[in-house]
Amino acid sequence: MMKTALNRRYGSVAQFLHWCTAIVVLVAFVYGPGGPEQRVYSPMHEFDRRLHETLGLCVLALTLIRLLWRAIDTRPEPPRISRWMVVMSTTVQWTLYLLLLVLPLTAIAGAWLEGHPLTLVVGNEIPPPVSASHAVGTALASVHKWLGDAIMWLAGFHAVAALFHHAVLKDEVLIAMLPRWIPVGRARAGR
Repeated sequence: MMKTALNRRYGSVAQFLHWCTAIVVLVAFVYGPGGPEQRVYSPMHEFDRRLHETLGLCVLALTLIRLLWRAIDTRPEPPRISRWMVVMSTTVQWTLYLLLLVLPLTAIAGAWLEGHPLTLVVGNEIPPPVSASHAVGTALASVHKWLGDAIMWLAGFHAVAALFHHAVLKDEVLIAMLPRWIPVGRARAGR
């Protein structure tokens, strides 16, 4: 009985990594200067770009840590839901992981191929280790912007689905990822 109760929630490390990633992605999206290269690299958007690039590197690091942790951590028992929901959930989850990896990588490659160093909030710069190929860099920067919008839409869908599980299906999908100190009513068992 005790094992079942413990197996209904993700562990505190998995929860921390999940919510930290969500917050960092949201802040990075808000502070992304966006627009053409001249705007992104203008002195007026220097702080926003530095913050965005720093947070992007944090997203990449967090995602790699999450994937490593996921490989060794135990996950809660999945709720009994229809097959199409399992397929949709798995697809959304792995698409989010893919976007969390590809999004920073397209930004890094795009900046370097455009000939720009990565600039961090603390003032450090990581110069391009590759020769400039401006057209390819600009194309990757465009892909990065599109992927940034895509991850926000998909993360929003993911959040709405968790709320649907909690409010309509009355299962513990949402509760499984919430820290114990957040007061949320327990879902009805055995729906």
